[in-house]
Amino acid sequence: MFQYKKIDVNISQVCSLYETFRIITTELNVLRSKHNELSKSSNHPFTNESKIILIEEAKKLKQQIQQKESSLLEVEKELLKEALKIPNDTHFNTPIGNEKNAKLIKQIGEQIISSNDLSLKDHLTICKNLNLVNFDQASKVTGTSWYYLMNEGALLELALIQYGIEKAIKKGFTPIITPDVIKSEFSLACGFQPRDNEKVSQNYFISNETSQNLVLSATAEIPLAGLYSNKILSYKELPIKLVGFGRAFRSEAGARGQDTKGLYRVHQFSKVELFAFTKHDQSDKMFEEIIELQEEIYKDLGLCFRIMDMPTYELGASTYRKYDMEAWMPGRGKWGEISSASNCTDYQSRRLNVRYKSDSNITEFVHTLNGTAVATPRLIMAILENFQKDDGKSIVIPKVLRKWMCNMDVIKL
Repeated sequence: MFQYKKIDVNISQVCSLYETFRIITTELNVLRSKHNELSKSSNHPFTNESKIILIEEAKKLKQQIQQKESSLLEVEKELLKEALKIPNDTHFNTPIGNEKNAKLIKQIGEQIISSNDLSLKDHLTICKNLNLVNFDQASKVTGTSWYYLMNEGALLELALIQYGIEKAIKKGFTPIITPDVIKSEFSLACGFQPRDNEKVSQNYFISNETSQNLVLSATAEIPLAGLYSNKILSYKELPIKLVGFGRAFRSEAGARGQDTKGLYRVHQFSKVELFAFTKHDQSDKMFEEIIELQEEIYKDLGLCFRIMDMPTYELGASTYRKYDMEAWMPGRGKWGEISSASNCTDYQSRRLNVRYKSDSNITEFVHTLNGTAVATPRLIMAILENFQKDDGKSIVIPKVLRKWMCNMDVIKL
């Protein structure tokens, strides 16, 4: 048995707040109109007594306007707070329930299993053997769940980034390097907010003396989504396909245990993100296109991986449908998520006000989609654990990466 996910949303309250917001806005506009008319009439010749009456009326109207503006601001804040809790719709084929109900779409490649004849090391042991990552010094310099990539470890990250961007460009995606600092309102608009019993945001907030509430970007998806905020596109421009590179910052890296140790869950990592703006009738096709590109990337790397249709409990607020790609990590002895693809339909575009004019000149909201091409730490883990030789003391580099690694074919002592 599974439990349905409880969503703390009161639709009736949102409707009631919106109606109050609409009524106050109308009343405020009437008062402003009266005040403007009164200001115009004050330029006409009047007796002193009449001018005094006009001035008093103007003062009363100004007070009423200020009161209405204050009331409107409070209602608007409450409306926004409640409305942001409303998640996207869910695809009719999406499995219902928690992660255990994820549906296997396909598996590519064969799992390598550690045995008496084949002793496989985890990525931490391999990294120590080959001096690829330094966690100890990073912990002193910054804190736990931070790291230095060293030697061929650094080259491996750069190679994966170059490879992922090149693959995407060949598929018609436009390269973008995104800002790593964004306004928090864009993060919220994209659906990045605490869920369930979480009370604290996973964002890193930047403290400064400006009025802007700035955060470190949790994923390049957010600044890519914001690229066309408050814009009206032509249907002829769509679909727009972008591949963005940026750093991802997550303030919550999980409890340090077997499942999260090493590079698996960290506070900062490099990410190559696929993003698309489409017409409403193009997003299903684009979803499949993104998944096909991701599948091609991981096939070319030679990984064993599987594609999962994720259930309702695993969908973020913005997500209509989501597929996860999980690589087999023999050192861990289990699957680990390396990528995902999401169709967010018009959830993000409504909040960011990204629209397009159709061929019949009707203005509609675009659909947005995103997918991870490369998330470097977990791909590095998968490569180290799957292509290890000699008890983890050498690593065969995937052929597609070698041109970015000084043409080396093996990492060894």
